[in-house]
Amino acid sequence: MKLSIVMPIYNERPTIEKIIESVLAAPVDLPMELIAVDDLSTDGTRDVLAALATRQDRLRAILQDRHQGKGAAIRTAIEHVTGDIVIIQDADLEYDPREYPALLQPILEDRADVVVGDRFHGGAHRVLYYSHYVGNRLLTTLCNLMSGLNLSDMEAGYKVFRTSVLKQLHLRARGFDIEPELVIKAARLGVRIYEVPIAFHARTYREGKKASWRDGFTAIWRIAMSRLLD
Repeated sequence: MKLSIVMPIYNERPTIEKIIESVLAAPVDLPMELIAVDDLSTDGTRDVLAALATRQDRLRAILQDRHQGKGAAIRTAIEHVTGDIVIIQDADLEYDPREYPALLQPILEDRADVVVGDRFHGGAHRVLYYSHYVGNRLLTTLCNLMSGLNLSDMEAGYKVFRTSVLKQLHLRARGFDIEPELVIKAARLGVRIYEVPIAFHARTYREGKKASWRDGFTAIWRIAMSRLLD
């Protein structure tokens, strides 16, 4: 089997080189490709990414010609995957690629078709914004009501899919609302979904965190519309 890592990127100049190195060094005994989609960064990230792609055979860099959002970048990357399993990996350092073996295990053992990370029942995590915790509880609850699942952490950045499942989802989201759309549409297919505890190394807004309260409202709209649009 082959593993495809999908990485949406926007203005991650301080972390991009380190996270790509970490992904390519992940302890996974599978052929791997990394498809990194830059969403028209303006801080020099694109130049670093392009340079890295010339030195790393397993890295494919796609440079968007306009800024569209995380969801749009993920959708673009999905069009180019050639692996049997896809991991979505953020371009910051909040999620550690050394956790790939645990995330992949349920799929490799043929117990799951989709795996979602769970930051609240995993390893060490940095203690930060209470408002984010409350917002996540609300969004996860709404997503569970819509999907019929009992996920603990719908908004977790680590999501793993069999490629055959991911390409059936017909995704529409362009921003952070891609997270509930991925879950709800996978649930509607009736596939096997597992959760795996993960560590989480959160960062502050000063350190580059991008999701805001506005994205919460967009996610609520997406949760409602994911049931209706298709």
